[in-house]
Amino acid sequence: MVASRSQLTSWQLLKEQADVLKDVHLQQLFAQDANRFSTFSVEIPGVLFDYSKQLVTEKVRDALVSLANECELTQWRDKMFAGEKINITEGRAVLHTALRNRAKTPIVVDGENVTEQVETELAKIKGFVEKVRSGQWLGYTGKAVKDVVSIGVGGSNLGPQMATEALASYVDDTLNVHYVSNVDGVQIAHVLKKVNPETTLFVVSSKTFTTSETMTNASTAVKWLRAAAGDNSAIAKHFVAVSTNLEKTAAFGIADENVFTMWDWVGGRFSMWSAIGLPIALYLGFDAFIDMLEGAFEVDTHFQQAPLSDNIPVLMGLLSVWNASFLDHRAQAILPYDQALHMLPAYLQQGEMESNGKSVTFAGSAVNYTTVPLIWGMTGINGQHAFYQYLHQGTTIVPADFIGSVQSQCEVDDHHTILMSNFFAQSEAMMNGVSAQQVREELAAKGVNEEQIAQLVEHKVHQGNRPTTSILLDKVDAKALGRLIALYEHKIFVQGIILEICSFDQWGVELGKGLAKNIESELRDNRIAEHDSSTSGLMAYYQAKRQ
Repeated sequence: MVASRSQLTSWQLLKEQADVLKDVHLQQLFAQDANRFSTFSVEIPGVLFDYSKQLVTEKVRDALVSLANECELTQWRDKMFAGEKINITEGRAVLHTALRNRAKTPIVVDGENVTEQVETELAKIKGFVEKVRSGQWLGYTGKAVKDVVSIGVGGSNLGPQMATEALASYVDDTLNVHYVSNVDGVQIAHVLKKVNPETTLFVVSSKTFTTSETMTNASTAVKWLRAAAGDNSAIAKHFVAVSTNLEKTAAFGIADENVFTMWDWVGGRFSMWSAIGLPIALYLGFDAFIDMLEGAFEVDTHFQQAPLSDNIPVLMGLLSVWNASFLDHRAQAILPYDQALHMLPAYLQQGEMESNGKSVTFAGSAVNYTTVPLIWGMTGINGQHAFYQYLHQGTTIVPADFIGSVQSQCEVDDHHTILMSNFFAQSEAMMNGVSAQQVREELAAKGVNEEQIAQLVEHKVHQGNRPTTSILLDKVDAKALGRLIALYEHKIFVQGIILEICSFDQWGVELGKGLAKNIESELRDNRIAEHDSSTSGLMAYYQAKRQ
């Protein structure tokens, strides 16, 4: 048995190829192959994936596919879709794909057909959404719902908020949606100022219904409602939950029929396809929610059936490993050129870094290679006037994903043409750069004298050779969003298998939660237990200033 991925034959070949390419410029690769774009791009319905501006050759791609085969990627993929318990540290299946299994094929986990469970829950969501959107769901004064406040944190918040922001151009005026995730009281205070207790529905999302931040915000919302309604009976008319803990939700005042379930085979950061996506369905309508599931299912099918060398999420995952583990590029930028996708970088930051920000193998041994890169970014045009200077001329090379659309959600004059001209120009500039000779010629043409040219030239040189991937969607609608997110979800899976790390737990998240609980009790009791001098000093300063 091979003790480490780095001992695999394909891994060693990729190390050799990385050494070969370290002095090769992307311009050379394009000059050598007039068909490079067609060689290194893949198209599926609604999506064009172009990775020709990545520092890869056919030899590298073949070696990456060999690495996937040596790591038994297809076998692991099939185990995931079949419901085998590939979350090995928690003994759970990983079945966010079952939530959008539009073929409705049976998937059995522990003797239960989870497809039937998902269909039952979808029917329940549909009925509830239609009741609320049609005005049949009435608050404590008999008025219909106008505002939905989603209370959750992490995956219970980022997915729905990202999706509703992305698809806001398609909504009618039936409902408004608001999100509360931060335990900082400023956020919920601002939201509660905007809404009317008589016409507000709260969706509280917490699998255990014990998540500290979520339950703190939910309790504040209850107090606000109680102050307006005068008693607790209003809770049942203004609160629903997404949870598995019926005992806790009942104690909170939510009727069992108003609790939507989750399953332990769905991780929070992969859960927006479940009842966690209830705010999406309420805001956009149930049909739009189903469109999102349909788009994701299309990508699930592509991931299962396409050859690895033409499989977009497989290529995405392999390219990430190539850049981070072999070329030592330890960050990746997500650059959407579509205002609708402005929350996508934050969403993918959680998805990738919470999943694969690990440093031990399946067996618990320390890895001896770089795993997941740091994920960051923002909308392209805003980023151009912020951090693109760093991307173009900084000492750190940051591979970037450019994400754009052929059609705008809102066509306004020639705005989209201007937007996409920047998309194409920036990725081209990151590849080509600007040479000293080009700078000299440009300055001379403007009449700049030789002395000034000599002073300026090095400041204006751009080395280029900055790897980018371009993803073009036909248009950002519900189905396209489903496709896009599913591509990145499967990329994360591929990374985890290739890097031999457990993608579906999050012990690093749990650590901070436990420590915070202990410190919270100390702050409440105005005492300080045994901590390091920094933590004790900070707590003492805080307590003294609060008194």
